[in-house]
Amino acid sequence: MKIAIPEFCLVAVVASSEAEGLAFARRHFAAGEVVSRGSEAWPATAAELLAKRELVALDLSEAAVQKQIDVIRLAKRFYAQPVAIVICAPAGSPDQRTVRGLESTGFRPAHLVSVRDADAVEIERVRLPPDLRHEHGPFDIIGDVHGCADELEALLGRLGYRVRLEGSGDDRRAEVEPPPGRRAIFVGDFADRGPRSPDVLRIAMAMAAQGCALAVPGNHDVKLVKWLRGANVRLTHGLDLTVAQLAHEGTAFREAVRDFLLALPGHLWLEGGRLAVAHAGILEGMLGRASEVVREFCLYGDTEGETDETGLVVRYHWAAAYRGETAIVYGHTPVPTAEWVNGTLCIDTGCCFGGKLTALRWPEREVVSVAAARMYAQPGRPFGHPLARPAGHRPARQRRRPRYG
Repeated sequence: MKIAIPEFCLVAVVASSEAEGLAFARRHFAAGEVVSRGSEAWPATAAELLAKRELVALDLSEAAVQKQIDVIRLAKRFYAQPVAIVICAPAGSPDQRTVRGLESTGFRPAHLVSVRDADAVEIERVRLPPDLRHEHGPFDIIGDVHGCADELEALLGRLGYRVRLEGSGDDRRAEVEPPPGRRAIFVGDFADRGPRSPDVLRIAMAMAAQGCALAVPGNHDVKLVKWLRGANVRLTHGLDLTVAQLAHEGTAFREAVRDFLLALPGHLWLEGGRLAVAHAGILEGMLGRASEVVREFCLYGDTEGETDETGLVVRYHWAAAYRGETAIVYGHTPVPTAEWVNGTLCIDTGCCFGGKLTALRWPEREVVSVAAARMYAQPGRPFGHPLARPAGHRPARQRRRPRYG
């Protein structure tokens, strides 16, 4: 029997006794990864390992629900996925009800293993999708396109990519020839507000399919996926234009767009850990991790859901307090000019609002921009970095899902 778990996670082993749970953990995990809940120091020991991005295997046999919740909170504190392995004896021991109880507490998934198979279990550790430290540049990182295909074609041309769009309807295709050795990275928000969202997506999808582009999703892309899946979403902030444009596209193309966006990791951790790309930014402790809280931050930035006088979500300037060694490139909040702030760079320069479409050439750190052909949408507020949090106020770790904007 093979059980696949993330290479970074908190594994709770549940058996008929603490001794049995610890025996399983010690058979299948390294000695330095196993933490005994019988020790009073176990929370500190587990926290120390998780802080260093090391897997923790913890016996949770006979633990009350409150103890299970405490373990879930510990995992969330370090953005680790909580996973449970339940050892089931023939009778009178943990069973499917235990699995359902653990999953309702927050352990997902919870694996059920017969005690007869416990020794033969093979634990397979799976790399988390954002962890691409083995991938190296050079890269051309492109800011929020928002349906501005003319400007995207012009920017790619300046970067040395040859782009060709041919055909119409179901036969329309994008072909892209990259400069030797280079790849593009898109920071998300492919659609909405601009006049040619389908063509932007065609270009990005074609580049990803041939291996010359990587991408992360933006908050607009997440809402588009919801619409493509039939959810009842408000057609605001440019989504109405995208929906109208997609009305002229076939079902196969819309399904391909949905699948492409759904498969994108929340952020990319690259270059041996020296570079990260996320739509709205990311905190140092979140790098390479894939919890729901991390994905929410990458999509929406540092926000707690409150709105300003314009009705848009208040965004806090997380980069003002960033002190990490990893360079972080992001978009989401339009700025007049891309400028480095504490090792971070926002490259959303508001193309759809009449600004520029901007790319960062990495590792050269050269900023390349093309001017928007015109203003396609009216900005809801002036360009610029969001509010700074008060001194000593840490960015929110848990937040309500912000209203779209």
